Amino acid sequence: MKRTTLSRTALPAAVVLAFSLAACGGDNEDAATGDAGSEEEAASGEIIVDGSSTVQPLTAAAGELFAEENSDVNVSVATSGTGGGFEKFCLGQTDISNASRAIEDDEIAICEENGVEYTELRVATDALTVVASADNEFLTCLTVEELATMWGPEAEGTITTWDQVNPEFPAEEIELYGPGTDSGTFDYFTDAVNGEEGASRSDYNASEDDNTIVQGVTGSPNALGYFGYTYFEENAEALKAVEVDGGGGCVAPSAETASDDTYVPLSRPLFIYVSNAAYAEKPQLAEFIDFYQQNVNDIADAAQFITLNDDQLSELETGVSGLAG
Repeated sequence: MKRTTLSRTALPAAVVLAFSLAACGGDNEDAATGDAGSEEEAASGEIIVDGSSTVQPLTAAAGELFAEENSDVNVSVATSGTGGGFEKFCLGQTDISNASRAIEDDEIAICEENGVEYTELRVATDALTVVASADNEFLTCLTVEELATMWGPEAEGTITTWDQVNPEFPAEEIELYGPGTDSGTFDYFTDAVNGEEGASRSDYNASEDDNTIVQGVTGSPNALGYFGYTYFEENAEALKAVEVDGGGGCVAPSAETASDDTYVPLSRPLFIYVSNAAYAEKPQLAEFIDFYQQNVNDIADAAQFITLNDDQLSELETGVSGLAG
């Protein structure tokens, strides 16, 4: 049901190409010193990652590319959702937690209770995307108020047809698909649209697997769903992105509108959380995080994520330097 680590054969060729270009253009010290680097002991062992299904493809791609140079390292990337990932992370069961929202106070308390210290690293930007089937003929833009009308908790059992959302829409049954309650995407969407995290109708088709949401929405011209921008781009032929009016007019999700803060209120940062103790104790994890940071925008761009700007790249570098002490 949930996404796991990408196989090497499944890794997009563009990602491999981007990595190769980045590696050729980098200032890798081992490459400059020739045989000196070969005397170093190769990294080996396991790196355990869980959490957000939105961030999973990025970390999985980073793991596959890292494994090209470190074949004895297994980067295992599971998807329990952001909340489910933090549950495991704060119990010390994982090395990295993928997250499509920042860690919350109750999760921080559990980490503190279990002595899990961590470092938050922003690795990309996302435009949370509202999608309809490509066969839908009436949806081009929805206001935040219209989204709240159909997704708010008071809509449960009462808002069932499209004309109840907007009288210009047809009197057809609404079919809603979205992430489950363990998802950081669910948390972010409900807060941004309904004004309170977790405030949502429950009578919709929920799944932690974004591919299930894709299949549901593409199956009906009256369906609507939401997930990260990457999943829309992967399925753009079968889906259409619905523009969102956050008060300043209708804006389509894109790398540009997410980066310049015009796609409101659904643009958001994406994170990984790294266990400080695991970073210190596992050489393979330290090398992987260093690799991730040094190549983050090449991997993000090729994997259809929205890349970090210069200030965000500097913050990421500072965060990794702090991990290294």
